[in-house]
Amino acid sequence: MTGKKLIISALVLALVQIGFLSWIIAGRAAILRNGKEVLLKVEPVDPRDLLRGDYISLNNNISRIPVKLIANIPQGAFSSDDGSITVRLKKGTDGYWQPTAAWLGKAPATAAADEADIAGHVAAGWDLRSPDMTIAPDYGIDRFYLPEGEGMAIQDDMRVRPFGIKLALAADGTAQIKALMDGDKTLFEEPLY
Repeated sequence: MTGKKLIISALVLALVQIGFLSWIIAGRAAILRNGKEVLLKVEPVDPRDLLRGDYISLNNNISRIPVKLIANIPQGAFSSDDGSITVRLKKGTDGYWQPTAAWLGKAPATAAADEADIAGHVAAGWDLRSPDMTIAPDYGIDRFYLPEGEGMAIQDDMRVRPFGIKLALAADGTAQIKALMDGDKTLFEEPLY
C-alpha cells in the first residue's frame, strides 16, 4: 500500500510540475504572439557566460530613467522603496521608443494608442531628491542569448552601428524580447516555444 501511495504521489507531483512549466511557457508565448511591439536602442555590455554560452548583456535606452519623469514621488521621500515601476514609452522619430513618463507602482491611466507601458522593478535606495538623478529599473530584458560563437562578432558590430531589441509588451506591461535587430534587419528572433 505504501509503495502504491508513493507512486501516486510522484505522478501527481510530476503532473503539477509539468502543468506549472507549461503555464510559464504558454504565458511567454502569449506575450510574444499578442503583445504590443516596441523597439529599443541597445548597446553591448558583456558577450559571454561560461555556463550558458554566448549572450549579449543589453543596456537599452530605458535602462536609466530620470527622476524628473516619475510623476508620483511621495512628498519628502529621499529614496526609492523596493517595488514596481511603470514607464510610459512613445515612439520617436528615429523609430526607437523613448520614456516619456513614469510612476512608482501602476500608471494612473491607460496608455494611449500611440504609447505603451512597460512594467519594471526598482530596488530600494535610489536617490529621489534631485530631478537630475536617474534610477535603473529592472524589466527582465537585459540579456539576449545567441548561437554559440556569435556573441563577440555582434558585440563588435554594436560598437559601430545602431542595434535594437524588439519587445512584445503584454497589457500589464510585462516585457519579452522578441528579436535582436541590426538597424532594420532582424538578426535573431525568439521562437514562441
